[in-house]
Amino acid sequence: MAQQVVTCIARRAQSTSSVGAEPKVPAPQNTDDKGKPEVRYPRSLQALHLRPLRREAEYGIPSCDLQIRSFSLQPLEFFSDFALRAAYYLGLAASGPVPLPRIIERWTVPRSHFIFKKSQENFERVTLRRLIQIKDGNPETVQLWLAYLRKHQFYGIGMKANVWEFSKLGVGKTMDLSGEAAKELEAPWAHLGQTKTLGTAENVQQLLSSRRLKEFGDLRELPTSTSS
Repeated sequence: MAQQVVTCIARRAQSTSSVGAEPKVPAPQNTDDKGKPEVRYPRSLQALHLRPLRREAEYGIPSCDLQIRSFSLQPLEFFSDFALRAAYYLGLAASGPVPLPRIIERWTVPRSHFIFKKSQENFERVTLRRLIQIKDGNPETVQLWLAYLRKHQFYGIGMKANVWEFSKLGVGKTMDLSGEAAKELEAPWAHLGQTKTLGTAENVQQLLSSRRLKEFGDLRELPTSTSS
């Protein structure tokens, strides 16, 4: 009996509270100084101000090590961020960028010539490096990622990539088959474009002295009359 009374009181309290509840008012939008609502930027544009998204590797098998080099820090960091974002949208699990030791090179040269050649000056060049590693990547997708980076390469940036591909046993036989297939395509491809050679000098002379070529060059020979 006590349990029934408690449940009835709870239901009655819930019903009375719902009757007297005020309607929900939507939350006010963010406004600027003039009172106008601020326009929200697209998600793709907002993501530029945040850290690049990353995908987790399932097995952790390295597929590519990309080393980015530059003499300045700003283009190096910019292109490293660009490479990570491109890898995310291609579905590649990328880690990095990992700072690598700097490469410091120095040269000592004479300051001037003749009587001032004893005074020397030093020049120094510091190369900054970053490492980005791709794990569990499809070889075709990795090649597509590298080609995209080469196409949109930033100025003052150098890249060096080490790519690993895992094949099944007996890959040598498949390589021989691909070589034979390439040889079979040499004959059809030789007739494409102007890659076909003209042959020896005799063939060239025969082509130049042909009657059709003379007709196109307005060098048509007059027919000679033969006396019977």
